[in-house]
Amino acid sequence: MFEQAQSELSTLRDLMRFAVSRFNEAGLFYGHGTDNAWDEAAYLLLHTLHLPLDQLDPYIDARLTGDERAALLKVIKRRISERLPAAYLTNEAWLGDYRFYVDERVIVPRSHIAELLHEQLSPWVEDPWAVGSVLDLCTGSGCLAILAAHAFPEARIDAVDLSPEALAVARRNVDDYELDTRLRLFQSNGFAEIQGRQYDVIISNPPYVNAESMAVLPEEYRREPELALAGGKDGLDLVRLILREAPSHLKTEGLLVVEIGHNRDDLEMAFPETPFIWLDTSAGDRHVFLLRREDLV
Repeated sequence: MFEQAQSELSTLRDLMRFAVSRFNEAGLFYGHGTDNAWDEAAYLLLHTLHLPLDQLDPYIDARLTGDERAALLKVIKRRISERLPAAYLTNEAWLGDYRFYVDERVIVPRSHIAELLHEQLSPWVEDPWAVGSVLDLCTGSGCLAILAAHAFPEARIDAVDLSPEALAVARRNVDDYELDTRLRLFQSNGFAEIQGRQYDVIISNPPYVNAESMAVLPEEYRREPELALAGGKDGLDLVRLILREAPSHLKTEGLLVVEIGHNRDDLEMAFPETPFIWLDTSAGDRHVFLLRREDLV
């Protein structure tokens, strides 16, 4: 079928239709930046052709060269046969207007905390310029740490991850954004390597997928590092550690912001006395909580 497409299809519209048909036929799973076959195909094809990602219409009826057609069919075939998230095929992921390098050493960035950093954690942070220090725990690709550096222009950022492979990706992104003088990377199991340090803000998007969900993850998610996904039986292993140790790493007026996926009910059951403040994001108010230091001690 792909050989036939190489010889018989001629325009970008043709290849878009072909990609959507093949994606639907293969039963692909989406969730790493798109949620349907059309948007996934548009992103992959426009990226491969080095065209603006938000301008499909002006080029939809453009004729393709043989080499272009071959390149598009190759990326379509890889998306199907390898079940790789699109971000791994293009080595890029976007959070708002910010582009990050990614590969299979890190999960594809998709944290709701990015939305909150875009608003500089308002109204909980009254003066973004007064924030002097931020910790990003479980930094992965470094995306949230980099967004925090832009949200809080006077802050020094520490970013921590257990995986040296993830930190290598984070280093590339830090260098791309020329933040090496403000943003430090640490290989650490939780807070172990940053003892004695305190912060105005701690953010974290830790592994939070529970064991039951890990067992039935779609293939696309299985291409991501398990270390960055698996949160133990109830998905709260790292969250418990954060709640236990964060107070000693927060300044007096410090804030803790943590993403926990779909685990709100389990978290509130495990910590019934903790006054979690649930923050509104595009996905609702069940995924990210905020606590002040005074709520943790």
